[in-house]
Amino acid sequence: MPPALRYFLSFADVIKAINMEVLDYDVVVLGSGIAGFKAALHAAEKTKGQRICIISKLHAMRSHSVSAEGGISGVLSPEEGKDSEDSHAFDTIKGSDYLADQDAVELLVSRAPGEIRHLEHLGVPWNRTVHGEIEERPFGGMSTPRTAFAADKTGFFMMRALYDYVSGVEGIDIFHEYYATSIVIEKGTFGGICAFRISDGEEFFFRGRSGIIATGGFSRAYGFTTTAHSSTGDGTALAFEAGLALKDMEFVQYHPTALVPSGILISEAARGEGAYLINANGERFMSRYAKERMELAPRDIISRAIMTELNEGRGFPSDRYGYAYVGLDLRHIDMEKLSKKLPMIMEMSKRMIKLDPGSEPIPVRPGTHFTMGGVHTDIDGNALYSDGRQVAGLWAVGECGCVSVHGANRLGSNSLSQCAVWGRIAGEKASEHAAKSSFHSRSHPEEILERESGRIGKLRDSSGSKNPYEIRSAMQKVMDSNFFVFKTVKGMEEGVSKLLEIKKEFSDIYVTDKGKKFNTNLVNIFEIGNLLELAHASAELALRRRESRGSHFVMEYRERDDAEWLKHSIISKRGARHEISYLPVRITRWKPQPRVY
Repeated sequence: MPPALRYFLSFADVIKAINMEVLDYDVVVLGSGIAGFKAALHAAEKTKGQRICIISKLHAMRSHSVSAEGGISGVLSPEEGKDSEDSHAFDTIKGSDYLADQDAVELLVSRAPGEIRHLEHLGVPWNRTVHGEIEERPFGGMSTPRTAFAADKTGFFMMRALYDYVSGVEGIDIFHEYYATSIVIEKGTFGGICAFRISDGEEFFFRGRSGIIATGGFSRAYGFTTTAHSSTGDGTALAFEAGLALKDMEFVQYHPTALVPSGILISEAARGEGAYLINANGERFMSRYAKERMELAPRDIISRAIMTELNEGRGFPSDRYGYAYVGLDLRHIDMEKLSKKLPMIMEMSKRMIKLDPGSEPIPVRPGTHFTMGGVHTDIDGNALYSDGRQVAGLWAVGECGCVSVHGANRLGSNSLSQCAVWGRIAGEKASEHAAKSSFHSRSHPEEILERESGRIGKLRDSSGSKNPYEIRSAMQKVMDSNFFVFKTVKGMEEGVSKLLEIKKEFSDIYVTDKGKKFNTNLVNIFEIGNLLELAHASAELALRRRESRGSHFVMEYRERDDAEWLKHSIISKRGARHEISYLPVRITRWKPQPRVY
């Protein structure tokens, strides 16, 4: 019998024995938000005839990108002299507290206007001025209105246009409700992604010539958050487990206006349209913290201002909603304008808490919203090891990829621009790589299949003594208490110690559902494990950074320290041990200055 035939018989026998299917694709995209859809779309356009797949743990249209409300930033009319790419870049760099890599920011602002127009061609119904131009609203930290929007449902309309278009592109397959369990990297080269179908537990190996991670952030490591329950950082955690480096994980953004008591986002668009923040005394208190920009200061500054008001007793009491809060006041704004530009905020307030924003301020307080850190990448989104080596054929884009354009604090509406810009870049690069590459893991897929199937089965059979959901609650309590808007060294030390104990407890969990069909219990446990890994990495880097910069504010170190800390934090995993190093920020034109608004 020829050796090749003996190999394929053995391979087929292994697949049959462990019930795992191998699917070959040129480009494998993990994640189905705006970045993932853009990546798949542009990969398909770059090289005709390639096979591309999108893997989503949800139905693709339920990805958290649909929750983006306020808009997408870009300089659409520089010829009128009201705005410029340099202005957008400087606002972004200043907003980042000078931790953003400036060459990446310059790339963002140069590409963003074209992406907004591309999305228009796909069918996004942007709001228009009376002259028919795309309307732009003010956003925090932006020196001029440059945020295009579709009412306060921008993410939904972008996702709907992308989903409708991508669904009709030949060569793109969407796998709804498949949960990824590992990223296969061999000798520094991407090989594929292992996943199981949630409906029946059947296991798959998506073998790819190129891969793109686009799974969003990990804000669900916190309890009070604006993000969906699906925001569990899966792709970031899988990359970490596979040996890749993570960057700037200590920088977590707290959105100033999360609806009390649920945490649902009340978009910055409300303040962009003129809403005030008031305390229990009726004061517009932002005059004490950002006299020039007031409610349109960056999010980190407003979040600290609100927490200061609450901590000093000037907030509304907690007896009504269970949390102390401040008011977001829209009562002075014309109702027709609110109905046209903020319809979802009006509807949510009425439905969720039976409150009419036209007659009473909306109760809000800061909630965890966005994770600036993620997979360490180069300017093209190529995933990197801690020493700067590329992982051949693998990219990380959107919130899960730290390129870094947000630095220590993201400006509102730059996130959708980041997703659109690097979705295109990664899609095109991945397609080019796939066109000249072979399947790296073809030599021994049976080993990958057998190893992964055994690992999933072992976890499903876990019968320890700890409730995984209680472990998740304990983790979220630590993150909310010890790593929120204001941090202390002692609190962070205690938090890191508690997280280590919680991680030990996680090794002794029990899984209630032992079946394979729609085993959401098993999915949740994978997610909790991912969140624990990322929460620990974030906490450890936060404890080490002895300064206050952007969203990271330490009570004992209240000033930014450029001499010591103008650098990115890099963390990688070596077994159970973390390795931490630092990388200089790339500065092209804008030297760090005092950050005043």
